[in-house]
Amino acid sequence: MKVYVPRDYSACAMGADEVARAIEREAARRGLSLDLVRNGSRGLYWLEPLVEVERNGERIGYGPITEEEVEGLFSAGFLEGKEHPARLGDPEEIPYLRRQKRLVFRRMGRTDPLSLDAYRQQGGLAGLTRALTLSPQQIVEEVTKSGLRGRGGAGFPTGIKWKTTLQAAADRKYIVCNADEGDSGTFSDRMVIEGDPFLLIEGMIIAGLAVGATEGYVYLRSEYPLARRVFAEALEKARAVGMLGDDILGSGKSFALNLYIGAGAYVCGEETALLESLEGKRGMVRPRPPLPAIRGLWQKPTVVNNVITLASVPVILADGAEAFAQLGVGRSKGTLPVQLSGNLKRPGLVEVPFGITLEELLFEYGGGTASGRPLKTIQIGGPLGPFLPPSLFPVTLDYEELTKVRGIVGHGGIVAFDDTVNLGRMARYAMEYCAGESCGKCTPCRIGSTRGMELLDQILSGKKGPEAAELLVDLCDVMVNASLCGLGGMTPFPVLSGLRFFPEDFGYSKEEVEPLLQKV
Repeated sequence: MKVYVPRDYSACAMGADEVARAIEREAARRGLSLDLVRNGSRGLYWLEPLVEVERNGERIGYGPITEEEVEGLFSAGFLEGKEHPARLGDPEEIPYLRRQKRLVFRRMGRTDPLSLDAYRQQGGLAGLTRALTLSPQQIVEEVTKSGLRGRGGAGFPTGIKWKTTLQAAADRKYIVCNADEGDSGTFSDRMVIEGDPFLLIEGMIIAGLAVGATEGYVYLRSEYPLARRVFAEALEKARAVGMLGDDILGSGKSFALNLYIGAGAYVCGEETALLESLEGKRGMVRPRPPLPAIRGLWQKPTVVNNVITLASVPVILADGAEAFAQLGVGRSKGTLPVQLSGNLKRPGLVEVPFGITLEELLFEYGGGTASGRPLKTIQIGGPLGPFLPPSLFPVTLDYEELTKVRGIVGHGGIVAFDDTVNLGRMARYAMEYCAGESCGKCTPCRIGSTRGMELLDQILSGKKGPEAAELLVDLCDVMVNASLCGLGGMTPFPVLSGLRFFPEDFGYSKEEVEPLLQKV
């Protein structure tokens, strides 16, 4: 008899630890024997804590469950899968989950994340096993054919980045995983590390084999203490069984992997600032060129990919590049784990092929607003992403299509707001956020964000007229085109999109701002 209760950080925030302890107490009180497994979350966060019972290979879910409801669960006979107001049936058949196409998250919530046996039984290591039979060039070619693009925000083709590092001559090369998941409304990286850590380890080993790197680093944000503990334990287990080290699965090939904890700076999500931090320096952006693929960590060729990019690689090697490339649309191949949060009835993780509309994500999955009020806007791409109005919700999730409407895919995070939000204040917050998080290396970001705050304060208080809007747009133009990295370059996105679609929140009419916005 197995009972599953997630130990995912978000599930724990909803009371999963208390529910797990209550199940153990109640089972002991009744003299019942059961195996309590702390699994990862399936990402259906409106149902957390989600308790599942497994009998004869079948799973029955109950959720959301509070600590106080545990005694009633036992009395209702949940261990036999009997009826209860919170009974959900087979979790795989919940429409929210059944309609998805899960590749990276195919194991999520099914097993103990720290059981290597369970990982193998669910298809783990198939990609690495195949990669060990291929040459570096063949691995890179497979990833290139899949059409995989970086899932961290820029969407750069992964195969091209790997090929550049493979061809770079050096005595040492590195693989660096950017797990500094700092964007608001994003949690897919954390879910992988907490719920399926061996997948990331496998992906990084394959990346090392592909480019000739024998050492890697996972740069994890300090705000993820549970992910830190889980991944550290996963590393120990992987080393103990020969998955890492000098003889990977008996192949004679080597790869060492290290965990590094960041210091809480948002700018370290930018790959060159991350490398500076990893070297023990202050996290500040490096000018490019040279690219990290040629001169990265300690000036050696370095592949820098985010968690979801690297976690996609074992899937591609196991299933084949063609299977991955058949999903999606245009140049946006495969699936994307979309993170729905904010004012939605059903927030959570949705992994779907590119090509789904924003409208489907928000209403068929998200269920519309939790408040019941009209959905006014969404912010896509993190705290510096643009705000999109309902008129653009029919746009498909696709790098190129979103670019046409001045949107970005980013890390796949979507935050929803109802009609009580004021976009003028949200735009002001973006400037304040940039001012606080700027590394200070370039003037447009360091000074522009502070001047932007001052201008927006004057505009929102009604002290400045149309001339202030012109000055604000000019300032945004400078920040977009002259900042050294995406922090300063993207800070104007919430401001410009707010002015473009919601000028009334700034005290302006559409006629006043439209001519100004033609500049940018």
